Amino acid sequence: MKSVAAFLVSALLAGAVQAATANPDAAQIKAAHDLLAAMQAEKMMRMTAGMSKYASPEQRKQVMDKVINLQPEFVYNKLATPVAKLLSTETSLEMTRFYQSSYGKKVLHDTYNSGAQLYPSAPKPTAAEQAELKKPAYLKADQEFKANEQAIHHETFVLLKEVINGK
Repeated sequence: MKSVAAFLVSALLAGAVQAATANPDAAQIKAAHDLLAAMQAEKMMRMTAGMSKYASPEQRKQVMDKVINLQPEFVYNKLATPVAKLLSTETSLEMTRFYQSSYGKKVLHDTYNSGAQLYPSAPKPTAAEQAELKKPAYLKADQEFKANEQAIHHETFVLLKEVINGK
């Protein structure tokens, strides 16, 4: 029951955050698009579909077939505007740089390819990677990204519902 309440609160907060921000410009949308590509957002979409509940195994299979057949560019384009409303251009650019780094790729690999874990852990960064993670620009971007991460996942869920309903 608590998780349902937490989800509803986070969904309401995500809507409030979106309503509070102005329409993003082309540069913000492009930065968000590039971030989604670097994050491999199509895999996030598959995870969202996989974690969702379905009325039957057949319905689950139908949804997963639709999601697996989505072109990555479709996911990036559809999510770019909502994500651009959530994140600043600077954050999108910095997080894109992070996810394109060797350490960011390890984090993504662990996120999308690891099995279920009771206590998920990030891979150990090398000394050079640790230095990059301590830069003020990254720290600021990471903080903003983490503050909006649930809202980004919510937007992924909204897109999933659109795909399921054939919109």
